[in-house]
Amino acid sequence: MVKLTVLYKHPTSPDAFEKYYAQTHFALAMKIGRLVRLEATKFTPGPDGTAPAYFRMGELWFASEADMQAGLGSSEGQAAVADLANFATGGVVVMTGSAQVLLGA
Repeated sequence: MVKLTVLYKHPTSPDAFEKYYAQTHFALAMKIGRLVRLEATKFTPGPDGTAPAYFRMGELWFASEADMQAGLGSSEGQAAVADLANFATGGVVVMTGSAQVLLGA
């Protein structure tokens, strides 16, 4: 499995970010072909109350590197990537890596 992780930095307007992410961006991401799994996390303060380093995380799972390249290279993938500029006002960090599910579904 290959996973693309998008770490969203804190936006200038969290409420506007959340609305756009839920109503527009997530729908675009779900259209990316060859996705095996799509997850979204909203970070909360740590156990000691410290603020999280990032606001949100999106994880897109693919069966292979080739599937990831095909999915992101498609018109749907390109639309989702281009859409980041419309709401991710804090910026993003994007990483890819090989992934294994060690426990759970």
